[in-house]
Amino acid sequence: MARRVVVTGMGGLTALGHDWLTIAGNLRARRSGVRHMSEWDNCTELNTRLAAPVASYQLPAHYNRKALRSMGPVAILSVRASELALDDAGLLNDALLKSGQAGIAYGACAGSAEPVVAFGRIATTGRLQGVTSNTYVQMMSHTGAVNISLFFGVTGRIIPSSSACTSGSQAIGFACETIRAGKQTLMIAGGAEELSIGPTAVFDTLFATSTRNAAPQTTPRPFDRDRDGLVVGEGAATLILEDLEHARARGARIYAEVVGFATNADGAHVTQPQTDTMARVMHLALEDAGLEPAAIGYVNAHAAGTTLGDRAESFATQQVFGARLPISSLKSYFGHTLGACGSLEAWLSIEMLRANWFAPNINLDNVDPTCAELDYLTGEGRNLATEYIMSNNFAFGGINTSLIFRRWQGAAA
Repeated sequence: MARRVVVTGMGGLTALGHDWLTIAGNLRARRSGVRHMSEWDNCTELNTRLAAPVASYQLPAHYNRKALRSMGPVAILSVRASELALDDAGLLNDALLKSGQAGIAYGACAGSAEPVVAFGRIATTGRLQGVTSNTYVQMMSHTGAVNISLFFGVTGRIIPSSSACTSGSQAIGFACETIRAGKQTLMIAGGAEELSIGPTAVFDTLFATSTRNAAPQTTPRPFDRDRDGLVVGEGAATLILEDLEHARARGARIYAEVVGFATNADGAHVTQPQTDTMARVMHLALEDAGLEPAAIGYVNAHAAGTTLGDRAESFATQQVFGARLPISSLKSYFGHTLGACGSLEAWLSIEMLRANWFAPNINLDNVDPTCAELDYLTGEGRNLATEYIMSNNFAFGGINTSLIFRRWQGAAA
């Protein structure tokens, strides 16, 4: 019999704060984390100057030189978010972490950017300037997962995910499947993304970035008629997933239950999302959870504020749920945090589920008439008590994910 999987710890670093109380205040104030990046003004061929960097934070003293030498910014974000989540779960320094029964599933689009630059210089200059014994470790796509293991002494299985915008959500899903199968008792799961100019330039060359450079608070605009593209963000979020019986035995606080997960691929185009396979992944997640569509009370949309993405996702969601479904996109606040978005949005969706309040889309003044009819949350958000919510993500390469969480209070014993 498959084990049940619950969330016993959550933590992260975002553009709007590093704890739920602070973030919730900003969400309720309809405050955006997007700002003008004057640091990029020297890149004259870049159309956008917008991003949503992580709010200022200070690392504790135990992040010393020895601990940090194998970490670039993305690994630091991954480790610190995981430390916050483990502390929240009451598991910091717990013997379970080194027992082999605790593992890691963690994602990012890539490793840190500066080490890539250092290796690239070799080809252009023939010199090893800036290359050290740790440069590759900082650059590799699984640097976050590996550094979490090193920092906390985790000896169980490591499942790296590097699937662009589904990196964080795939990590949570794969972690859930690992515990269900009895392979691990606990999994540290999530995703991170450091802010660098490279990913922004990628979207810029596709004419997919917002250029409202003089009005950063008015963009991105998911589902809005007047949107002009996405804004790249930065962040990290970690969920501690645990076997239910183990969580109960140690008296853990339980935030929610992970009841459904699915992932599939479009198999059609690298950058053009496909409505039918997006809808299919939602159906697969519902089947995994043993639920009918009517059970879902809210969907956290992937919607980043691009024309093709918003339209395809809206019609896929309507295909599954009809026009009744309350839906909003947290990217309207945080920008598109790429490898972190799946875990960041899962974390905040669970917090909203517990608070019985769901944040509205900001900057959604006029729903695009070419998007499907849905219950797009606007204004002050929505007070809503529901048992189940869904969080969806869709990535370059046509990779799709869907996660379903169940409210814990009142759940069956």
